[in-house]
Amino acid sequence: MKKNVAVLMGGYSDEFEISIKSGNNIFENIDTKLFNPYKVIIEKNNWWVKGNGNKYSVDKNDFSFKVGKNKIQFDVVFNIIHGTPGEDGIIQEYFEGINIPYTGPSADNAKITFNKNECIDFAKNLGVSCAKSIFIESNKKIDFEIFNQMEFPLFVKTNNSGSSFGVTKVNDSKTLKNNIKNLIGLGNGILVEESLNGIEVSVGLMKYKGKIKVFGITEVITENDFFDYEAKYMGKSSEITPARITDEISLTVKTCAKLIYENLKLSGFARIDFIIVDDIPYFLELNSIPGMSDESIFPKQVRLSKLSLKELVSYMINNTLNN
Repeated sequence: MKKNVAVLMGGYSDEFEISIKSGNNIFENIDTKLFNPYKVIIEKNNWWVKGNGNKYSVDKNDFSFKVGKNKIQFDVVFNIIHGTPGEDGIIQEYFEGINIPYTGPSADNAKITFNKNECIDFAKNLGVSCAKSIFIESNKKIDFEIFNQMEFPLFVKTNNSGSSFGVTKVNDSKTLKNNIKNLIGLGNGILVEESLNGIEVSVGLMKYKGKIKVFGITEVITENDFFDYEAKYMGKSSEITPARITDEISLTVKTCAKLIYENLKLSGFARIDFIIVDDIPYFLELNSIPGMSDESIFPKQVRLSKLSLKELVSYMINNTLNN
């Protein structure tokens, strides 16, 4: 009997529309000979199933919905929500509470990966190079003198957001202060990082048949000042796969990516970004639920491999059901 799969998309953040695009692409790549897929839209005040031009309300008590008098329950969740509540551990805790298996990181691991500062500290403890940074908690008084030890340009980032939302690049102290004041109320804090000049690369990987498989290393070249939202999703960048780096550097990048993935005990798709400076890869960020729209890097890397996205999606669903 075919299992019912909830393709979870939407969410509560500015990444809502990106998640819808990702979710639609995953939905189209679910093998309907094996599974019954449903689009489940998660909004702040409404969870609903989209089907046949209708909207069906989700009962949050057991994550089910009704079509007429027929109650439909889900066997497994394919989580493709970017940002909160899908990438920060909130939705994972909900499904753990009602015993429904889901793809992607566990609640505890999602909390680490979604917290930029914690994730950077985690990478540093593994011996991976990272840019110099300072973290400011949202409820703390800011002493701007601490930034005198850093060199401009600097990146100012909200600590828990993705797709380059809440990221600005600043070149002087006055702009730094203004941007910190503007962003400090968003999320749980602000991360200020020194800018690095080098080759930016993105590594798509997942655990597949007992091994961590790297699908490719993509070199990212942006028309903008940095790889921001416009560059990522509105065509203001170009991507080269494989990246124009030596085999030796490529091996180092893959080793660092696998090290982080393995030690965070991740599962399913992930994308890890680095910038290569003097042949050394510096960790930038990790996406535990990476973009899966046609514009996203991960699906492009998969298309260049010998595997299909449909094959990988089926593997993820079956692996989640059987663990």
